[in-house]
Amino acid sequence: MTALDLSSPVAVVGTGTMGQGIAQVALVAGHPVRLYDTAPGRAREAAAAIGARLDRLVEKGRLDATARDAARARLEPAEALAELADCGLVVEAVVERLDAKQRLFGELEDVVGEDCLLATNTSSLSVTAIGGALRHPGRFLGLHFFNPAPLLPLVEVVSGFATDVTSATRAYETARVWGKTPVACADTPGFIVNRIARPFYAEAFAVYEAQAADPATIDAILRESGGFRMGAFELTDLIGQDVNEAVTHSVWQAFFQDVRFTPSLAQRRLVESGRLGRKAGHGWYDHGEGAEKPEPHTADKEQPPAYVLAEGDLGPAAELLALIREAGIQVRTEDGDEDGHLELPGGGQLVLADGQTSVEFRDVVYFDLALDYRKATRIALSASQDTSQTTLAEAVGLFQALGKDVSVIGDVPGMIVARTVARIIDLAHDAVAKGVATEEDVDTAMRLGVNYPLGPFAWDRRLGDEFAYDVLDAMHERDPSGRYAPSLALYRHAYADDKREGTS
Repeated sequence: MTALDLSSPVAVVGTGTMGQGIAQVALVAGHPVRLYDTAPGRAREAAAAIGARLDRLVEKGRLDATARDAARARLEPAEALAELADCGLVVEAVVERLDAKQRLFGELEDVVGEDCLLATNTSSLSVTAIGGALRHPGRFLGLHFFNPAPLLPLVEVVSGFATDVTSATRAYETARVWGKTPVACADTPGFIVNRIARPFYAEAFAVYEAQAADPATIDAILRESGGFRMGAFELTDLIGQDVNEAVTHSVWQAFFQDVRFTPSLAQRRLVESGRLGRKAGHGWYDHGEGAEKPEPHTADKEQPPAYVLAEGDLGPAAELLALIREAGIQVRTEDGDEDGHLELPGGGQLVLADGQTSVEFRDVVYFDLALDYRKATRIALSASQDTSQTTLAEAVGLFQALGKDVSVIGDVPGMIVARTVARIIDLAHDAVAKGVATEEDVDTAMRLGVNYPLGPFAWDRRLGDEFAYDVLDAMHERDPSGRYAPSLALYRHAYADDKREGTS
């Protein structure tokens, strides 16, 4: 099935920010576009706003003036749904209420032809439920664009329970012709991105609620060690705390209050207080005029150790040994059967975050996972009250000698980056095992939809098949609520080909 012909009109119902963005995408691609809104005059206002954005594209050299004039000529506000009768595709971007969307599509079905695709841009409601009352639900699907639609490339093409394969394929190809990167997705709560991204926010909030670190420090670690473009606190301030929490709550409810998706009480209090982020002038951070963003906690300068003893395989942190040698610090090596670690001159140990805590061991400092230890500019350490000051100082001095800022956080299992990445990987494996999407589409969606530095499966391959499982299994032992219980899919992945000792 080919893409929708460019001569076929596309209608967008709902003319808010998202509706205008989708209309602009279809318009620039070459379609005649009809705008409809139930509020009188709103469609004409939206058409004028889109025209102004096209003018700015011309000013920036991103659009030819002739192409702009032609696009304007193809853009028409509609006063009634009946004016959409000849459209080949109608995309809805109205309020996120199931009853409103169901009523709209019921009315549209009486207007458009039988070969017209009907699509919802919902981000949190069930595509199957929205189209469930239609006479011809096979032509109904989700086309989930990301805001701002003209700029962000990802489109989730969501097949409801009754969506025909031909309809999904046609929508997929249409999005591709529009210059977007479509990914195919089954109708599941949160689809791909909003399902798999929940731990990015949830684990940052959990570390904060445990009083292990403040928002500025957690954000800095996620950016400067984890490689994420923004930290969870600054990103939710940008999105809007109410919007982010609503998506989290919707996914949690849709999964029958699955503990893995439990919303944050701290974020709930923020919403209740009206601190909704940038749009309100205050969220996790103060965004008022002249307000200074708080600095992350950074440890004072310490002397580096004269040497380290590397015992066993450091796994994802193995590249540290080269960095330590380059810093002029002697590296002694010793084979070991247990998980690898670094022994410091004072007798303490430096261990990669593994889901356990420092308080369980004598004189241990944990260090967090980094996307790339060479490029990372900050490393997080955690220690318990039983960790000697000598060991902590040597650990701080070691990473400072490698050119890293060091943040010492509380003794929480999995620290920050390690627990976040492990949970993202787990949800990704679970989603693929349940037929939500392919591994390739999951990786594409998470890179393009939320700008992750790596897709979950690419990250999993880099870390090794057992890393995420081991971190979550250890965390589950310490918090048996089920929040950190590894999925069956991740368990199977970690134990594949009898890689673990003792399996048969």
